[in-house]
Amino acid sequence: MAAETPSIHIETFPVGPLQCNCTILGDPATHQAIVIDPGDEISRIHRRLTELGLTLKQILITHAHIDHIGGALKLKRLTGAPILLNEADLPLLKMMEAQAGWLGIETPETATPDASLADGMQVGLDTAPAQVLHTPGHTQGSICLYFTPTKPAVASSPSPGLLIAGDTLFAGSIGRTDLPGGNSRQILDSIHTRLLVLPEDTQVLPGHGPLTTIGEEKYRNPFLTLR
Repeated sequence: MAAETPSIHIETFPVGPLQCNCTILGDPATHQAIVIDPGDEISRIHRRLTELGLTLKQILITHAHIDHIGGALKLKRLTGAPILLNEADLPLLKMMEAQAGWLGIETPETATPDASLADGMQVGLDTAPAQVLHTPGHTQGSICLYFTPTKPAVASSPSPGLLIAGDTLFAGSIGRTDLPGGNSRQILDSIHTRLLVLPEDTQVLPGHGPLTTIGEEKYRNPFLTLR
C-alpha cells in the first residue's frame, strides 16, 4: 500500500495476526526514517529499513493495543530509535499480559516510552513533519498523525495531505470502543472535530485495511453520516 508523498518513500504492510498496518516513511536524501505501529514481524521491518538504506529516527505508536505496539521495544533494541506514545495509554501498556491473553499469544516485552505524543506536537522527519492529533475514543491515548500537503518544486498541483489514523477511523467504519479505555461518544467527537475538518482530499491510512480519504468518510461512512 502506498500514498502519494513526493520525494518521500512511504510504504505500508500488514503485520501480525490482526494485520495491523505498519508504515515506514523515509527520506532517500537524508536516509532518515520513522516507523509507525510496529506491532509484529520486526525482523521484516528491520530488513526493509536496511534494504532502503534508512536509519530509524523515531518509533511512533498510535495507541497501546498489542497489535500496534507489540514489537516496538524489539525494534528499539535493534535500531536505538526512541519510542513515542501518548501518556494517556500507559495503563494499557501495563495490561500487555491481559491483552496477549485476549488473543492467545505470547506476551511481548514492553517498556515505558521515551516520550509522550502530546496533542499539537511535531514529529517525523525534517522534510516530512507530522502534527500529533489527540483523538481519544478507541483508547484514551489514541492519536493520529497529520502530514500536511506538500508544495511541489515546479508548478503543478500540490500533493494531498496524509493522515495516519491508527484505529480511530477506517474505510467505512470507526474504531471499536468496547475494550478498556474505549468511549463511543469520545471517538465520534474526536473524528468530527479533529479529522473531518481536514481537507477532503486528505488521504487516510487506517490502522487496518485499505487507504481512504477524509471526503469519502465524511459523506459515505455510515457511522458518521447518521450523526
